[in-house]
Amino acid sequence: MAYTHMVLENCQVSPPQGSLPTASLPLTFFDIPWLGDLHVKRLYFYEFPHPTHHFTQTILPTLKNSLSLTLHHFFPLVGNLMCPPPPTKPYILYNNGDSIPLTIAECTINFNHFISNHPRDIIEFDQLVPKLPPIHISNETFVIPLLALQVTILPNSGICIGITYRHVVDGLTSIHFMKLWASIFSGKTCLEKFLPYYDRDVIKDTNGVEAVLLDEYFRMRSSWKDFILGNTNALSIDHVQAKFVLNRSQIEMLKKWIFSQCKNIDNGSSLPKHLSRFVVTCAFTWVCFIKAQDKIGALNSSYVDEVHYFVFPADCRDRLEYPVPKTYFGNCLALCVSEAKKSELVATNGVAVAATAIDRAISELQSGPLKGAERWISDLMNLLKLGCMCTVTGSPSLGFYETDFGWGSPKKVEMVNQQTKNISLTECGDEKGGIEVGLMQTKSAMDTFSSIFEQSLNFLN
Repeated sequence: MAYTHMVLENCQVSPPQGSLPTASLPLTFFDIPWLGDLHVKRLYFYEFPHPTHHFTQTILPTLKNSLSLTLHHFFPLVGNLMCPPPPTKPYILYNNGDSIPLTIAECTINFNHFISNHPRDIIEFDQLVPKLPPIHISNETFVIPLLALQVTILPNSGICIGITYRHVVDGLTSIHFMKLWASIFSGKTCLEKFLPYYDRDVIKDTNGVEAVLLDEYFRMRSSWKDFILGNTNALSIDHVQAKFVLNRSQIEMLKKWIFSQCKNIDNGSSLPKHLSRFVVTCAFTWVCFIKAQDKIGALNSSYVDEVHYFVFPADCRDRLEYPVPKTYFGNCLALCVSEAKKSELVATNGVAVAATAIDRAISELQSGPLKGAERWISDLMNLLKLGCMCTVTGSPSLGFYETDFGWGSPKKVEMVNQQTKNISLTECGDEKGGIEVGLMQTKSAMDTFSSIFEQSLNFLN
């Protein structure tokens, strides 16, 4: 597709001058598993039927000013993650005068192309994704910038707001940042529900998890110089990204089918307790993913009993023995791991097997969200070595499509996937109760997955 992309302005935005002193923010054991070069890329597409000059003259000044006011409240994101050598714990440092990069660009790709669900070249999305400043080392301390933003005008049709952030915050905190910015820009007054809560004393390390995770972190940190500083994050130009939608009626149909199939597993003793739209969508997608990988020869075809893992984060703010505010700033996620044999997943009742496995992980989470927390890093590293893993980012409960800058709800929200074994989840923007599943694959692998996804849905009908 022929198109042009032009950067109109590179600028730095900071909180209002002199409004904040230098400040540091300690991390908790919830943050430690996510340290390093882990970052999230997300794009919000809005209808905006105006030319570029209208945006730059009438919208951009207010957008910058509202961003500055938002950064005043979310000041740690303006700073850097400081990772000193052991035994010093990492922390976030904001210095008075720190700023974040904001890029203003113009792109001539058709707006409807971006907001569709069909496979699109990943390099097209990359033009819209803001680039984080590079990590550097100062006095043996890794200094890691945390946030970058980009606003891209698609003339006479739309605006794309892109955010890239390090995983010093989870999805809920990042959503609160975007919603506060949108609310300040559009003049809304009910801002309290998005203002961050910084008191680290609300997180209780009653089981001594932090010391164990810090040991794991320091071991990983010893290899950062070669791994992170030499990482160019090069794009695979033959990869595409697509979205697959399960609407509310399809999800309800899947629930009924899974429930009927589960009655035949272990004489009905494995009936899932948490057959939510999240469980149903994840189970169905996991099975389609395994079948597609098997068909293209990406799996060990000679080992049918090979165990595969489905890993997803779970928000712990409402699950701990002590209260944690919804607006708590940082990570408050538990790592949940489901497992099932390949032979079971590709069988006729594979979706029911997958749902039961995911349900089991959720039941374990509810019985003790911090059970095994000291192994979060080591378990994840072991699963990465095995390679038989599918991971999840995002959640349909976060309300991505409620981020309104005054131009209406986003026409599309894209989590720009960085791994082919990762799926992203958002609520459906077109229909309440539906879920959008994002996936990045090679073009041929995406065709295979799409075919299996559609065939599986037709089979259920």
